[in-house]
Amino acid sequence: MKSTGIVRRVDDLGRIVLPRKLRKVLDINERDELEIFMQGNSIILQKHQPNCIFCGSSNGIESFKGKNICADCFKELTSKE
Repeated sequence: MKSTGIVRRVDDLGRIVLPRKLRKVLDINERDELEIFMQGNSIILQKHQPNCIFCGSSNGIESFKGKNICADCFKELTSKE
């Protein structure tokens, strides 16, 4: 893990502010979703990547009736065999 040297306090609601420079480098924009992971005593934030509900792929994801589905699974579901 690479240290940034940035230290932030947690406010009374449990929030921290990610510095603008860090958000820009990581392409994190307003309203982007972040996933929170724990690894030992560490907290890891990662930009959320939606996955297909069927195969778990994150390639070519589209929303269909509120669910994420990849192009391959959509083709398989809609093909008439």
